[in-house]
Amino acid sequence: MSRRPSPLPPPPPPVHIRAWPDEGAMLAERATILDWLVGRGMGPTRLTQFLLLVVGVEFGWLMAGEGLLGLFEEGVDVITAGLGVVLVALGLGVMTAAGIVLGLLLRQDVAMYRLTRQWAALASDPAGDARLRLPGLSLCWLLISFVAGALGLWLSLETPASARRGEDTYVEVAYVMGAGALLWIAGLIGATKAVTHYRWAVRLVAAGRPRPAAG
Repeated sequence: MSRRPSPLPPPPPPVHIRAWPDEGAMLAERATILDWLVGRGMGPTRLTQFLLLVVGVEFGWLMAGEGLLGLFEEGVDVITAGLGVVLVALGLGVMTAAGIVLGLLLRQDVAMYRLTRQWAALASDPAGDARLRLPGLSLCWLLISFVAGALGLWLSLETPASARRGEDTYVEVAYVMGAGALLWIAGLIGATKAVTHYRWAVRLVAAGRPRPAAG
């Protein structure tokens, strides 16, 4: 491989400066870069990073919410109120930090998505491209995202529907609904990523196969 992908590989060179000795060398570099991009974007490490950051955002929200709920309790003393403020500040800090890193991760995913399609358009290699589908990993992304999204949607809808006047406060309802909304959004992002990748890979392989001649 002539260009090492660090931190991301460059886009394919323009036609007038391409210097591959033959088509085999070009296909080899294309395959290496596509394997790296797809593995980086859909691999177990990326899934783990995504889940840990989602957990970080959720944990920060729950921590801040618990502190806020404590501030709204009746008869709160100064020490309890101070601890509540500290908990809110820590929770918002954790949530913000995890959210920023998650945003950077998703931004890098967009850049890799663009590079992947640019390198894939360079040539056609159905036999080699078949490995890019990653059906097991795509299914893993989809199932985990579906569970998270379904749980988040259920919390967002069930919490206000089951709230009882005089027993559940608006702050408590908003607290649980917010946690559910974060899960639902994370599930939507993960499921969209899985479906988009798998559909692209299937179309890539299908487009490169010769069509049977008309009878």
